[in-house]
Amino acid sequence: MTAPRIGVFGGAFDPPHNAHLALVQAALAQLGLAELRIFPTGDAWHKERALSAGGHRLAMAQLAFEGLPGAIVDARELRRAGPTYTLDTLRELQQEHPGAELVLILGADQAASLPQWHGWREILQRAVVAVAQRPVATHGSPFDPRGLAGLPPDARFETLALAPMDTSATDVRMRAAQGQDFFRLVPPAVARYIDQHHLYRST
Repeated sequence: MTAPRIGVFGGAFDPPHNAHLALVQAALAQLGLAELRIFPTGDAWHKERALSAGGHRLAMAQLAFEGLPGAIVDARELRRAGPTYTLDTLRELQQEHPGAELVLILGADQAASLPQWHGWREILQRAVVAVAQRPVATHGSPFDPRGLAGLPPDARFETLALAPMDTSATDVRMRAAQGQDFFRLVPPAVARYIDQHHLYRST
C-alpha cells in the first residue's frame, strides 16, 4: 500500500494572495496529496519587518484556502513559542502521521536558500521538496535544486509547474497603504477582511 502524501506549505500569508492560491491549487492537482497543510508562520526569524498579528494572518489564510478540498490551515506555528522552524513542524507531523510521506512545497527562491535554513539537511531527510517552477524567459533556465552545495546524496526533489503570476504580498500591502485598489490581487474574502479590519493602512 502506498504511503499517503501530506503537503506542507508555510508562509507569512501577510496577506495570502492569488499567487498563493494558485500554488495551493496546483499542488493539490499535481502532487498526489492526501491533504495539504498550510502553516502561517509564527516568529519568522528570517523576516526583517514585523509581521501583522498572527490572528489576522490565520483568519486570512482560513478565508483564502479552507474552501479547497484537501487544504487544511494549521495554526501550530503561531502557537509555538520562540522562532518558527520548518524542521520542528516536520518532526511533529511525522510523529502524528507515522508512515506518511511529507512533501515540503517551496518556491524556487526559497529552495535556492535552503542551505541557510535551520537543520536543512535533516529537512531533506524527512521530506520530499517540491519546487514550484514558473516558466522562464528563453534566455534563462529553471532553478535546479540538485546543484545546491553540500546537498545530501539522498535528497529528493519534485517539480511543481505554475503559470506566470507577478502578484506579491509586498505589492498588496503597498497598495492598501496608499489607498489603491488591491482587490484583484487577493481572494475576495481576504480583500473584504483587509478592508474591514483596516489592515496595512499607513494611518
